[in-house]
Amino acid sequence: MRRREFIRLLGGVAAAWPLPARGQPNAKPVRIGCLVTDDIKSAEQQGSIDAFRQGLHELGYVEGQNILIEYRAASGRIERLPGLAAELVAVKVDLIVALATPAGRAAQQATDTIPIIVTAMGDPVRDGLVASLARPGANVTGTTFLGPELVPKRLALLKEALPTVSRVAGLWHPGAFGESTMSDMLKQAADAADALALQLQLVEARSPEQLDHAFATIDGARAEALFPFPSPMLFTERRRIVDLAAMHRLPAMYNSREFVALGGFIGYGASIAGLNRRAAFYVDKILKGAKPSDLPVEQPAKFELFINLKTAKTLGLTVPPTLLATADEVID
Repeated sequence: MRRREFIRLLGGVAAAWPLPARGQPNAKPVRIGCLVTDDIKSAEQQGSIDAFRQGLHELGYVEGQNILIEYRAASGRIERLPGLAAELVAVKVDLIVALATPAGRAAQQATDTIPIIVTAMGDPVRDGLVASLARPGANVTGTTFLGPELVPKRLALLKEALPTVSRVAGLWHPGAFGESTMSDMLKQAADAADALALQLQLVEARSPEQLDHAFATIDGARAEALFPFPSPMLFTERRRIVDLAAMHRLPAMYNSREFVALGGFIGYGASIAGLNRRAAFYVDKILKGAKPSDLPVEQPAKFELFINLKTAKTLGLTVPPTLLATADEVID
C-alpha cells in the first residue's frame, strides 16, 4: 500500500487573521481565490484542483455553502499571473491558494496582507516566498516538493535503470521557478551528470507550443534518454510529453507518479496530488485563527519510485532486478 507522510505537523494557533469563522451562525461563506498557471479546463489542471477540493471536503468545507472559490487561470501564460492575482485581491478574497511557485510569486507580489497558501513549491526560500521553512515570516506558507534537491537522485536512478546510456536530453522550462532556484537546479544536474559520466544536453521549452520543436531538437541530438526538469507547465503537459517521448522512443525519468501512470518509463518523487490536497489543511488552520507566518512549510518525508514495465517492454528495455526490488509501485 502506498503511503503519503509528512515530516512536519502544523501546530499552534496564533493570533487571528480577520476571517469569517467556520460554523459561525449566519456567517457569510469564506471566499477563496484559487490561482493556477494553466488551462483550468484541462484534465491535468483539473486533477490538481480536484485534489485541493477533496482536501477541503474531507475537512467539512462545501463549495457553495460555507466556502466560495474564485478561480483564475493563466492558460499556460505565466506573464498573465500578476494581473490575475491582482483581480483576486480586487474582489477581496479572504485568502489565496496558488497551485505551484509561479502562481505563488504572482500572488505574493499582489498582496502582503491576504494569507497565501502555495502548493508544491520548488525552493520557497531561494525563491523569496518565505524567510525559512520553519518560520515563513510573512503572509505566505504551503508545501514544497524539494525540486532542486532531488535532481541528482533522479539522474542516478536513470543511470541505474539504463546503465549503457550516455546522452541524456534535459527538458527544462526557463522561468518555472525563481532565477536562483533554476540556477541551483541546473548546476546540481550538471554536477551529477559529470559524476555519472552522462552528457546532459539542455533543451528548453518556454510554453506548450514549443514542445514539438524541443523534441525535434532532442531527436536531432540523438539523445538516448529524456530527463524533464520539475516545472508546473511541464507537469500540466505531462500527457503530451509522455506521448512525445513514446513517439521518439525515449525512455524518461520523471519527477512524479502522474507521468508514469500515463505511460512514462520511470518516476521518482513526492505525490503532487497529495501536496495539493494538503493545502486544505492550511486553509482550515488559517480560518481557525492561525497566521501563515507561523505555519511551517511542509516537506514530504517519503519519496517514491515508480516503474512502468509495460513501457519498458515496448522500448525493448530490461529493468535491473535490483531496481525493481526497490520500487514502490510497478505498473505492468
